[in-house]
Amino acid sequence: MRGDGRVFERGHRWFIQYYFRGKPVREPGGLDGRGAKSEAEARKRLKARLKEIYGDRFIGPRAERITVEELLDSYSAHLRQKGAKSASRIECKFKPVRAFFKFMRASDVTTEQIRMFIDSRLEEGKAPATCNRSVQHMRAAFRLAHKEEKILRVPYFPTLRENNVRTGFFERHEIETIVAHLPETIDDIVRFGYCSGWRRGEILSLRWEDVDRDAGEVRLRAEASKTGEGRCLPLEIGELQDVIERRWAAREYSLPDGASGLSAVVFHRHGNPVKDFKRVWAAACTSAKVPGRLFHDLRRSAVRDMIRAGVPQAVAQRISGHKTASIFNRYNITSDTDKREALRKLEAYRASRPAPASNVVVMSRPS
Repeated sequence: MRGDGRVFERGHRWFIQYYFRGKPVREPGGLDGRGAKSEAEARKRLKARLKEIYGDRFIGPRAERITVEELLDSYSAHLRQKGAKSASRIECKFKPVRAFFKFMRASDVTTEQIRMFIDSRLEEGKAPATCNRSVQHMRAAFRLAHKEEKILRVPYFPTLRENNVRTGFFERHEIETIVAHLPETIDDIVRFGYCSGWRRGEILSLRWEDVDRDAGEVRLRAEASKTGEGRCLPLEIGELQDVIERRWAAREYSLPDGASGLSAVVFHRHGNPVKDFKRVWAAACTSAKVPGRLFHDLRRSAVRDMIRAGVPQAVAQRISGHKTASIFNRYNITSDTDKREALRKLEAYRASRPAPASNVVVMSRPS
């Protein structure tokens, strides 16, 4: 009968066939993944398969073989084919996943094992947000495999509660103190970030072909933007224009043979794009007595100060490149100074209101 499947012999080996979701499935009848040596062994294998199907525990021969590492490889390839800029970053997030689940079959991964992975990362001193990113990307790999019918189920992926909303921002005097301890090129990168609110990678990606000095604007290419959308930043007058003019004057650099060249990128070291300046940044912050501050705090500061200056939120978002209002609002930080000023305004408002006329007659106390 079709519902019971069948066994058949081929080349002195026995195989089994059964149906799952209306489709025939054929596989070797041996428990070792090879054809069974006897009909009895094949029937035993068939009986076990049917029991899995009727008990809703069937995975299938293909899904049984695929490993976690193969799922991660497939997901990484999927991102590269899509042209996702996050592909290399996500691959880095997969490194601890690969190390923990090495050689494990995807069908054997349980929620409990995922929790064990999270615990191991916490024991290494990783932040909850760091743990969550690895787990979320692993979950995405499983979901893609399920969509492509490589696996039949996706386990529940628990995550940790995060409370990592950054609250750091800079005041003007702090910026001036920090840049006094920085090399000239890094000085201008910091000033550009403080004035524009652009992301570090967006600033470092700028080429002179992106700058129109006559029109007074800088254009961010879509491929250089985190959101995948280009935008334009007017220069006109002020500190941003000063930064661009200093960088224009500093385009020339010396070649090893004594000749000179002109840098194609705005922020360069001997003609090469600036890629990393974490050490000099950290040292400058320490010297300025604001240790541990992040370059990204410049972005938060720009957002906060634009709102303080009365710039409409929609305009500020277009400048900084925040795609959604919810993310933008996380950066629009209220400092203790803002709160004190708000309370002063409230008190002044209440004090300025005239007291209403009273009809109450105050009675004197009897002596």
